[in-house]
Amino acid sequence: MNPRGPSSEVATDAVPFESGPPPGVPKEVQASFLLWLTAVGAGVLETIIRVIDALAIGWASGSGGETDVTGVVIRVIVYTLVVYIITRMRLGKRWARITLAVLLGVVGTLSLVIDLISWLAGGNSLSEVFTEANLLFFLIAPVRTVHLAAVIAALVFMFLPSANTYFRDSRSVRRQALG
Repeated sequence: MNPRGPSSEVATDAVPFESGPPPGVPKEVQASFLLWLTAVGAGVLETIIRVIDALAIGWASGSGGETDVTGVVIRVIVYTLVVYIITRMRLGKRWARITLAVLLGVVGTLSLVIDLISWLAGGNSLSEVFTEANLLFFLIAPVRTVHLAAVIAALVFMFLPSANTYFRDSRSVRRQALG
């Protein structure tokens, strides 16, 4: 018999849902966590907008509204992996912090701005961005802006001094536990 009563025996391995961060997570790391989730949310929203656009164009042209299913599946897999890595980062895993910094902070940021950079490098001006813009641009641009701002802010918060201490201490605790 469990001294805490029969109700505590029902959920053996279940962890109750808690809305806050795990104990000991600095507010900077929690802020980074939430910002990374915001970036993922923006990426998901952009994917949804692009799928709707592709379907609408397809239906308007009479082709049945086909979309790149492979691209959507790849994005779902990537977003799922990224959310997993983000949760590991919040738990103090250094590999997750470095993975986020390199893959999303560098590669991901480049993927968000490369089209604009290429377009500008092709001799176009910023004023042309708005004069040649279509509805899709006006839907995607604010989402991309939020996405980019969230990534940059998440990176900053992830490397503030209290976050550095948290990741260093998390590693020390694991080493001590291993002996």
